[in-house]
Amino acid sequence: MRINSWKLKRWTVCVIAMVSFGAGSLITARLSHINQVRADSNRVFEMHIYHTLPGKVPALESQFRDRQSKLLAKHDLKVVGYWVPEGTPEWDNTFIFLVAHSSGEEAKKNWDAMRADPDFQALIKENSDPARKLVEKVDVMYMRPTDFSPMK
Repeated sequence: MRINSWKLKRWTVCVIAMVSFGAGSLITARLSHINQVRADSNRVFEMHIYHTLPGKVPALESQFRDRQSKLLAKHDLKVVGYWVPEGTPEWDNTFIFLVAHSSGEEAKKNWDAMRADPDFQALIKENSDPARKLVEKVDVMYMRPTDFSPMK
């Protein structure tokens, strides 16, 4: 009898260990998914509104098309799109682009890397020449998506 009792205890311990392992695995998998969803909710968008000198939007578009967009991509700055308002004269000298970041920290890290890039510094130096000036001012705004936004 004593041997059967010992075998029963061993099987009981084994079953409890297996059930605990299974439950722990399920809980861990569930928590991993929750953390992933939370990480996505930290996503931020950054809108840049460039106010150009009169008639300079085409030159700025060209600069972004040929050089700046490549620098943004090189530094993992994910551009959602570029826009030029139309049909509203008060916005004629405006160029807009939107960047998506997984978090504010990632945005800072990527922008710091871009600002340190010699190619970007050369572009800034070229644009500081008064004869080549395109932009009067730039407005930058960080935005978070709402809980009901289709783009998150």
